[in-house]
Amino acid sequence: MSENIFARVFEHNNWANQKILEVCSALSNGQLDAPPQSATEGTIRSTLLHLADAQLGYLRILTLPLERRQERVSVEFAQVEESIKQTGEALLNLVREEKYPKERLVTRDGHYVEPWVILVQIINHATEHREQIKSMLTAMEIEPPSIDGWDYGESVGALVPISK
Repeated sequence: MSENIFARVFEHNNWANQKILEVCSALSNGQLDAPPQSATEGTIRSTLLHLADAQLGYLRILTLPLERRQERVSVEFAQVEESIKQTGEALLNLVREEKYPKERLVTRDGHYVEPWVILVQIINHATEHREQIKSMLTAMEIEPPSIDGWDYGESVGALVPISK
C-alpha cells in the first residue's frame, strides 16, 4: 500500500496551525488587536478568525449539498482554536479516506470547481495567513514558531541527520 502524500500535507497543515495557535494563545488582547507593522492587512485576531471561517467554509463546500452551503457561518473568537482543530481533523479524514467528492462542485458564488482545487486552496490559504501572523509576531519582537515542511518532517522523524 502506498503512502497518502496528500494526507501528509494536511497533517502538516494541522500541525502548523496548532503551533501558530499555541503562540497566539499567549498574546494579550492588545497584541491580538495591534495594527500590523508591515504590508499585512488586518490584526492577528482578525486573521485567525478569517482562517477559522475559511477552513469551515472549505469543509462545508466539500461535505454539504449546495443548498446547505448558502448560509454564511462565522466562528466566534473564543471558538477559533477548537474550530480550526475540528475542521482540520475533518479535512484530514476526508483526504486520508479519500471521501471528498470526485466530481465537479458548484460554489456558492456560481462557479464550477474540481474538488482538488479546493484542497490545494485550503493549504495555500492557511500557509499565507500563518506567514502573515508570523510577520506580525516578529514585528512585536515575539519569536514565531518554525513551521515549514522541514520543521514538520523533523518533528515526526521523517527528517533525520545521516550519522557519520
